[in-house]
Amino acid sequence: MTRLHDDVRLAGAYQSGNGMPESSLRAWAKLIGSFAPCPAPAVVEIGAGTGMFCAALARWQRASPVVGIDPSVPMLEQARRHNALPGVHYLVGSAEALPVRTRSFDLALLSRVVHHLPDRPSCARELARVLRPGGVVVIRTTFRERLDALVYDYWPQLRAIDEQRFPGEEEVLADFTPAGFTVREAGSFAQPVTTGLRAFHQRMRNRPLSKFAYLTEAEFEAGLRCLGTDAESEPLTAPWPVHERYDLLVLTLA
Repeated sequence: MTRLHDDVRLAGAYQSGNGMPESSLRAWAKLIGSFAPCPAPAVVEIGAGTGMFCAALARWQRASPVVGIDPSVPMLEQARRHNALPGVHYLVGSAEALPVRTRSFDLALLSRVVHHLPDRPSCARELARVLRPGGVVVIRTTFRERLDALVYDYWPQLRAIDEQRFPGEEEVLADFTPAGFTVREAGSFAQPVTTGLRAFHQRMRNRPLSKFAYLTEAEFEAGLRCLGTDAESEPLTAPWPVHERYDLLVLTLA
C-alpha cells in the first residue's frame, strides 16, 4: 500500500466521493462556526484534504483568514482547483509542525483526521501554540466506541480494522488535556451525504475513502456488489437518503 497522502488517485476521487448536498455542508459549517470565540474567526484546518470545509467556513461563517494544512500535495492541488476562495490559503505541512505563526487563530478544525495523526500529543501542543487564548479546537470524527458508518454494512472487514485505527474519546482527551485544553462540549451531528442509495453506490465505485486501501481487490468488489444489489431495489420515486453521523469533541484552550 502506498502512503495515503501520496495517492494521486485518491486525491482525484476525494472531492466528489466525500462531498455532500450544499444544505448539509452549510449546516456543518454553521455548527462548527458556532463554537468560534468571536465573529469572523481566523481558522486553521488540520488535514484539510481538498478544502471542502475551508471553503464552507469562509462562505457561510465569514471566517478570515482560513488556512488549510495537509501533508498531501495531491490533495492540496485538488483544494486549489475546487475550493479556492479569497482569504483561503492551503499549505503543505504536518500536524506536529504547523507552518504558521504562534497565536494567529481562533478556531482549529480536525475533520476525519484524528485517527491519521501519528503523534496526537505533539499535534495538541502545536494547536496550543497557534491558537489564541480562549481558542477552540473542533474534532469531527467517529470514536472507536461508536463506529456506525454505512460502509461497515457492506465491508464488515473495515469495522475490525477501524477499531484498531480509530482512537476512543478518552484517549483523545488524554492527549489534549496536558496541552491546556478542556472540554467545552461533546456530542454528535448527522446530515445526508447523498440523496439515495444509488447515488451512494456510484460514489463508492471510485473508492473515495482512504480506508478502502486496507481491503483486497476481492473484498472491495464483493462489498460493492452487495451495495449495488441493494441500490437496485431502491424505489426510483422514493430514494433512501444516506446520512452520516459524526462525533464532535469541542475543546477550549485555557
